[in-house]
Formats: sequence, C-alpha cells, structure tokens
Amino acid sequence: MAANMKAVKLRIKSVESTMQITKAMELVASSKLRKAKERADTCRPYFQELYRTLQEIAKGNTEFYSIYAKEAVQETCCYVLIAGDRGLAGGYNANLLRCFEEDAKGKTISVLPIGKKAVEYVKSRNLECITDAFAEIADISVADCFEIASILCKEFRQGTFGHVELCYTRFFSILTQNPESVPVLPLVDIAKEEAGEKEKIRNLILYEPDGVEVFNAIVPEYLGGLIYGGVCESVASELAARRNAMEKATGNAQDMIDELNLYYNRERQASITQEITEIVGGAECL
Repeated sequence: MAANMKAVKLRIKSVESTMQITKAMELVASSKLRKAKERADTCRPYFQELYRTLQEIAKGNTEFYSIYAKEAVQETCCYVLIAGDRGLAGGYNANLLRCFEEDAKGKTISVLPIGKKAVEYVKSRNLECITDAFAEIADISVADCFEIASILCKEFRQGTFGHVELCYTRFFSILTQNPESVPVLPLVDIAKEEAGEKEKIRNLILYEPDGVEVFNAIVPEYLGGLIYGGVCESVASELAARRNAMEKATGNAQDMIDELNLYYNRERQASITQEITEIVGGAECL
C-alpha cells in the first residue's frame, strides 16, 4: 500500500512538471501569435495588389506574350512546401503534408522545402529537392523570399519545371487553419480574356519599354510577395495550432492531477482507517 501511494505521489509530481512546460509553451505561443497575425494581415494586400496589376497589364495589351503566361510544356511541378520547425503543434505539420501528398499524387514533382519539418520530409521520401538552404522558417526574411522567387523564376525560364505551386497553411482564426495548395505559375488565366468577351480591352496605359518586359519584371516580385505571404500565414497558423495544442495538454494534465490526487487521498484515507481498525482490534484483545 505504501509503495503504491509513493508511486502515485511521484506520478503527480511528474505530471505537474509536464503541465508547467505545456503552460509555458502556451504562453509563449500566445505572446508571439498576436505579432504573427498582424504581420500576416499586413502583407496580404501586397501581393493582392500585384496580382491586380498583372491582370491589368495582361488584359490591357492585345498582343501580349510572356514565358510566365504560356501554356506549360514541361509537366514537372515544383512545390514550395512551407512547414514548421518543430512539433508539439497538434496536427499542423501532419495536415499540411497530407494536403501536399493528395495534391501531388500522380505528378512528377520537385520540392523547395521551407522549415525543418519540410526538409526532413523531403529527405525521408527521397524527393527531388531544389535547395534546402531555407531549412528554418523562423529565420526566413523578405529578402530570402525574393531570393527563393529568383531561383524559381530562373529554373522556370530554363524549363526545369513547367508549374509552380505553393503549399502552405492559411490562417483564418486562432481556431481555424487550413492547409492548401495554390498554383502560382504559369499565369495562364491572367493572360486569357474572359470567355464570350467580344471587344478587346483598349490599351489605355503605356508601358516602357513594353508591357511584356514590365510583366516579366513584376512576376518575380509577385512570386516573392506570395511566398512571403505564405510564410507569414504559416507561422501564424503554427503558433495558433501550438497554442491550442498546449492549452488542451495543460487542461488534460490538470484533469489527470485531480484524478491522481483523488485516488491518493482515498488510498491514504483507507490506509489510516485500516491502521485505526487494527489498533482498536488489538486493544480489545488486551
């Protein structure tokens, strides 16, 4: 009995130590989440405005052609896979990788991973990796995103792959984060005019040196902004997922402590009652 009570006491102390860790991680994630959410909300309009500009250039030039807006001949698809650096975030990384596997099923692919979990996944699956120089998403800056965009545009122009997709986790709220895969190149739909449109859009804006060169110069900027937006959304999603996971873990630990304390008190009370009974029984015998 005494040995069993000692084991329960040690178990309570162990769970209390774990709860302190999960509570600390919850507080850290909560403190970082606000700033990450503001950054994601701030950068979102940037690439939306760039996208609108690309539409205006493509649709406003009647004789428009660009390598970034042609139908792809090369079927290979390059995925920019944005995952987290650590675990303990619920199903954040697992859900993202599952989304990636479903979208990439049956395709010839190469991957540019961002984040330690993405790099580990690519290496474990022996997938073709463009570069693993961006292994820590926490250290990714705006300059890194434009460097990634430059690498992708260079390989795209050389015909290494014919499609580029961005696989990341979109942040909707603290409770909702959804992984998704978004095609970013080629921009075929932008160059096409809407079906049934009879009159061509007049070219009201004069681009120097011409619309195609301006378009080709903007695309890497647009792609870099899109990747940076995906990084910001993913970081906010990871922090929100970790906060929720640690909040649940802390609650579960508290419930376990309460149950163990109840069990310990019952066993202690039973032990005391048994000792009193034995003492009373011995006194009666005398």
